[in-house]
Amino acid sequence: MTSMTIRVDEQLKRNFDILCDQFGLSNSAALNLFIKAVVRERRIPFEIKADTETEIRKQGWEAFMRMRESALNNGAADMTLDEINKEINAVRNAR
Repeated sequence: MTSMTIRVDEQLKRNFDILCDQFGLSNSAALNLFIKAVVRERRIPFEIKADTETEIRKQGWEAFMRMRESALNNGAADMTLDEINKEINAVRNAR
């Protein structure tokens, strides 16, 4: 046996440890399962992908249309830019 050291975000590790505990596994056993699957299948056992530029644009457009519909339904579509900025600043200052 040998050891392996990795660097992981602290909160991510905490969440991983909690889930492993719920699965009845140590984090070491869970990582060993992953490593064995990679070696056995000779691939990462899940898909890793980034959205295409077209998908990103489509998602942006859909988000814009949802915000536009929400503005129309809430009467915000008639607000001036100054009124919108005042509301934004009021929310920021309330935090």
